[in-house]
Amino acid sequence: MKKVNQILKEVLGKINPHKEELNSIDKFLKNFVFKLEKKLHANRVNAEVFVGGSFAKKTMIKKGQYDIDIFVRFDEKHKGSDISKLTLKALKEIYGSKKIILIHGSRDYFRINVNSDFFIEIIPVMKVKNPKQAENITDLSYFHVNYIRKKLKTEKILEEVRLAKAFCHANKCYGAESYINGFSGYALELLVYYYKSFLGFVRGISRIKEKEMIDIEKLYKNKYEIAMNMNSAKMTSPIVLIDPTYRERNAIAALNKETFEQFQGACKSFLKNPSAESFEIKEIDLGRMKKNAEKSKSEFILINAETDKQEGDVAGSKLAKFYKHLSKELEKSYKIRNKGFEYGGSKEAEYFFVVKKKEEIIQKGPNLRDRENVKVFKRHHKSTFVKKGRIYAREKIEKNIKEFIKDWKSKNSEKMKAMHIKNLEIINF
Repeated sequence: MKKVNQILKEVLGKINPHKEELNSIDKFLKNFVFKLEKKLHANRVNAEVFVGGSFAKKTMIKKGQYDIDIFVRFDEKHKGSDISKLTLKALKEIYGSKKIILIHGSRDYFRINVNSDFFIEIIPVMKVKNPKQAENITDLSYFHVNYIRKKLKTEKILEEVRLAKAFCHANKCYGAESYINGFSGYALELLVYYYKSFLGFVRGISRIKEKEMIDIEKLYKNKYEIAMNMNSAKMTSPIVLIDPTYRERNAIAALNKETFEQFQGACKSFLKNPSAESFEIKEIDLGRMKKNAEKSKSEFILINAETDKQEGDVAGSKLAKFYKHLSKELEKSYKIRNKGFEYGGSKEAEYFFVVKKKEEIIQKGPNLRDRENVKVFKRHHKSTFVKKGRIYAREKIEKNIKEFIKDWKSKNSEKMKAMHIKNLEIINF
């Protein structure tokens, strides 16, 4: 236990933001909030501005440029108005147009790069007295911030949350975005509070064998009542975490089976062999992977995909969706030994695959009663056989993986366009 505690202490030294950084950000935010509220009121807009996210909850960790969430909370008298436009008008009066980046979402919001240390995201939300009145998930942010502030009061528990966030980030499971399908910051804060510590959280996750239901505030009598009252579409995640501020919401609905199993494996590995390296992002050694593929008589390919959608969550989700589709296409002809998806927030992503040709594939043909199409099928396929009144063909895979990708790309340009994939290139590596 002493060894683990020493490791966690060492990690905290690396991930805890410096006081000077926090003071500098805080000073900027106070000034910004004052200016923005002043502009909004001058424009006869009834709204309050509050700082949210991990900065407000004191759970922020060091990881490149800090991102700070600022919410503009509009009074209900503005219901039906375009609150994104009202926010933008005030921002332009402070910063002009050049500095403001518009980000499309379920409700448009804005980003401003303050300096190399941090950027701010300004999110318009509606003021609601009851979470049930929320029109958008971001409308609940005010309740989330207040709940976490109330529950996570000591520096000790805040550090436990930071460890969980750093561990999740290192294992590429941090984020509810659709291209990650992982743990949101709020979900991690709730889970660490529930399990009482980072180690408790890791042990708890490693023990889950079937769907886990967590109801921190006991808003339901039992698991049966949860199952009966929650929308089934919100219960597909391996963990169902009842939002303490809104009983009808699963706070971890974004988590999918693949990400959960990946993270659970990382938790088990850490418990077996704890190390500070477990909190560091591991770079994939593609060179070694390619050599190992050649040794095992497999093929390695690295692909760059580009979308025409806006960088961020929208682009990431399109690129992730296409990656899954391409994987299924490859599985028809190859056994996939290893694969990966890397997205850094731009309009491009990299996919890698280690594959081995299948000995043969079976192509399904027409029903024997369809004589004309049976003749056509036979002309196109050398080796055919009949099973249960239908003709099939055995085909050998002749193309290597690079030839397959080039051929697939030329035949599926319309499909790529429909999936918002602008370009697909093999990277010679």
